[in-house]
Amino acid sequence: MKTIKVLVIGAHPDDADLMFGGTAAGMIKNGHQVKFVSLTNGSAGHHIMKRKELAARRRIEADCSAAVIGLESYEILDIDDGELTASLENRDRVIKLIREFAPDVIISNRLWDYHADHRAAAQLVQDAAYLVIVPSVCPDTEVSESNPIFMFSYDDFQRPYPFTPAVTVAIDDSVEAKKRMLDCHKSQFYEWLPWTMGHQKIDAEKITLEEKYGFLEKGWLTKNRNQAELYRGKLKEFYPEYKNFSYVESFELSEYGRQPEVGELAELFIASREFSFRSG
Repeated sequence: MKTIKVLVIGAHPDDADLMFGGTAAGMIKNGHQVKFVSLTNGSAGHHIMKRKELAARRRIEADCSAAVIGLESYEILDIDDGELTASLENRDRVIKLIREFAPDVIISNRLWDYHADHRAAAQLVQDAAYLVIVPSVCPDTEVSESNPIFMFSYDDFQRPYPFTPAVTVAIDDSVEAKKRMLDCHKSQFYEWLPWTMGHQKIDAEKITLEEKYGFLEKGWLTKNRNQAELYRGKLKEFYPEYKNFSYVESFELSEYGRQPEVGELAELFIASREFSFRSG
């Protein structure tokens, strides 16, 4: 099998980890290339730290996460958190990112989301889906030979329509790696996000790794467990010889960009991962 390249574009450092961390770990282990991009520097995501200090800290946290699974790159743009817009300038930056990496697949948020930066990131990626093959747009970067497949990561928003998976990836064999990736983003998962939800922040320096993993499991891996229940039928379609998976990352197909051939999603997302366990 050829080397598969996946580009995951989020709005903030840690978005890509949540969307694709488990799938990425398995693909990289099997020799494929995954690049994460954050379109903002994450500088607003804290209730105490100032922007410049936090942006520097989040750069270090992203590097930590990248090292856990050996990412091709974890790129963070210099746009301030909370100020991402679907501007022409930003669209050109996204087009160039895509052309320079030349991915087979691009993963992003869907177009509706609670966070303005997430919505802008999704809009930028979708706006680039056609223009990335137009030579006259950003003529200083070469157009790839083929357009990528564009896909959305899972969310549980219901309007204007609920998420519909095109492929479901069991990540039971790499969920520990995903926990280690999330654990790198201490400013978010133990400080900022608990504060936004009205919970006392977790002192990551004073609790055990087991306790931290338990906290991540209860809060942030719930969606991966929910997907395993929601899409049990879809899992059987992609894993006819397996059952009773506990953790899943799932992806919806965008109507923009290249449309996959029959069986191609299974090759890209399932056959590309080393699957070394049986469940049930």
